[in-house]
Amino acid sequence: MQYLRGFIPWLAFGVVSAVGWQWGALAGLALAAAFLLTDRTTGWAPSERLLDYGTVLFFTALTAFAFLRPDSGLKVYAGSLSMGWLALVAWGSIAARSPFTLAIARRRVTPEVAASPLFLRINTVLTAAWALSFTLTALAQAALSFRSGLPGLSVVVQIAGFVLPARFTAAYPEWARARYLRDTVPQHPAQTQGA
Repeated sequence: MQYLRGFIPWLAFGVVSAVGWQWGALAGLALAAAFLLTDRTTGWAPSERLLDYGTVLFFTALTAFAFLRPDSGLKVYAGSLSMGWLALVAWGSIAARSPFTLAIARRRVTPEVAASPLFLRINTVLTAAWALSFTLTALAQAALSFRSGLPGLSVVVQIAGFVLPARFTAAYPEWARARYLRDTVPQHPAQTQGA
């Protein structure tokens, strides 16, 4: 699924942080920068790349801090901070009227479809689902970090924070298009009577 590509640096951060949070941050930064550089020929406006730029910004700051202060107590909250940052980026992209899912979804449709109000509405809902998931995951992880001793549950929460909105992203567009057609396309009398 194309949506997950933008989250690879975040997933790498989660995995590599087992070795050390500074190395996890560096891995996230390296992947985010590599994706940004390889995609720069797409011609997308910066407003369409909010997730990519937000990812590079977060991992640049976290990498610098984590290497300067590797024993900081903040490392316990690195997972919740990363999900909180993703939530801010997602909510910010909605506020900027450029939901981060637009950049990915536009690759798979014609310019006419991409310009339609339905397309923007679907992507606003999808981005809101991701933003809500990131927000709830950040809060849950902060609570788990505060309680300590539940790293297995934290991993489950982190995975759910990506899997649930990914499943919604896979199903919602078709449902929304079908509903739109049902509500806007006039029905013939024979169709409404079950013929």
